[in-house]
Amino acid sequence: MGVRSWAAVRVVAGALLFALLPGAAVAEEGAAGAAHGLCFAISAMVSPARTFTDYQAFVQLLAKRLGQPVELKQRKTYEEVNELLRTGNADCGLVCTGAFIHADRHFKETVVAVPVMGGKETYHSYVIVRKDQPYTSFEQLKGHIFAFTDELSNSGALYPHYLLAKRGETPETYFSYTFFTHSHDKSVEAVARGLADGAAVDSLVYDALLAAGDPNVATTRVVHRSPPFGIPPVVVSPKLPPDHRERIAQALLTFAEDSEGKAALARLGIDRFVRPPAGLYDSVRDMEAFVENFRQHHATAAE
Repeated sequence: MGVRSWAAVRVVAGALLFALLPGAAVAEEGAAGAAHGLCFAISAMVSPARTFTDYQAFVQLLAKRLGQPVELKQRKTYEEVNELLRTGNADCGLVCTGAFIHADRHFKETVVAVPVMGGKETYHSYVIVRKDQPYTSFEQLKGHIFAFTDELSNSGALYPHYLLAKRGETPETYFSYTFFTHSHDKSVEAVARGLADGAAVDSLVYDALLAAGDPNVATTRVVHRSPPFGIPPVVVSPKLPPDHRERIAQALLTFAEDSEGKAALARLGIDRFVRPPAGLYDSVRDMEAFVENFRQHHATAAE
């Protein structure tokens, strides 16, 4: 079965699993103070079945802390999650760093909190290959098949595009073929199964899978690690009133102050939530600007 086919199967399986989870419901519209409660959106950085299961305890406890129902929404692409937030059909959400930078440039999402994971507010992009292949660097993947995660992913798309742009290359000129998997665990699986020679993935996801003994990760290795980037943040919709934003922020910032909150966060690999440090996402903004300028110059030169 091809990458796109098994991706679709896992999306359907995740949706069916979520429908069976107790206390969870799919929101049809954003809350923004409505009686239906709050709608929390999640980008599919890992496959839907894992995401819905892992976030169940967190969402249920967030609802308890806020004193209102919290409903969970997930979409296949980061752009779809951004659209939910832009239109107010989701009130807040955990989004990929690259998706946040893109949205912030177009409609000003607000970061209310960032997770601290492993004592850090940063993560990396890993370029991975199969252990039984001879590649030892990103450069050696030229002319081979490469898997990206999502068009708006920082670690899974923007960073490898930046590496290419610095070399004056595009995916079309550098690789023999590329495709998108729409989650980091599926990118790992694509490499493990030999569907791609290399892939760029989120270090947080890769390291968590490695610690869990994931068989796909066990067949791969990291050949390139990026500089540190600001970690994926929790953002709120521009449609959400300021007082609601602060209530959400306070609920998250105090989440780890008791054992119940710590346990829910531990399942997600999160130590606690903090306010975003100044300049946390500046390097990603600079990278995006560099890639965009390169694309424009490259398109002009091709005319």
